[in-house]
Amino acid sequence: MYCQYLLSSQTNYTCTNLSKHTDGLDENSIYRYLRNEKLRPHLVWQKAQEVVEFSQNGYVIFDDTVIDKNFSFKIEGVRRQYSGNAHGLIKGIGVVTCLYYNPEIDQYWLIDFRIFDPDKDGKSKLNHVEDMLELIKFREIPYSTVLMDTWFKLVL
Repeated sequence: MYCQYLLSSQTNYTCTNLSKHTDGLDENSIYRYLRNEKLRPHLVWQKAQEVVEFSQNGYVIFDDTVIDKNFSFKIEGVRRQYSGNAHGLIKGIGVVTCLYYNPEIDQYWLIDFRIFDPDKDGKSKLNHVEDMLELIKFREIPYSTVLMDTWFKLVL
């Protein structure tokens, strides 16, 4: 649920905002969950595979975003990077996401993500996309189309 919230929220990523829009949740329970749990890509896949409705006509969609952390000074992974939303360099955390879209039922799901932190792992955003595509092949996820920004000049 939290991942879907992050995908759909364009401006406010706070626990308070999520709790205001979700029955039965309060901001403290969301905060405790986020403080105690480590959200890893394999956990996203573990949950997603239970609900994704695959199609031979499915789309795999890659996108990158920068979570603005201009006022952060000690958060791991924060670096200056270009944000298309801000139209310039900002301090933030880069995330490369992989969505699965089923056009027959007009539904999409987050199935994978990677944190862009080349100082830590030496990987570019393209390396992360390649890794996720390899996993898609390994998991035998059906799709007919891959969509991504034009700057992802990757040969499939």
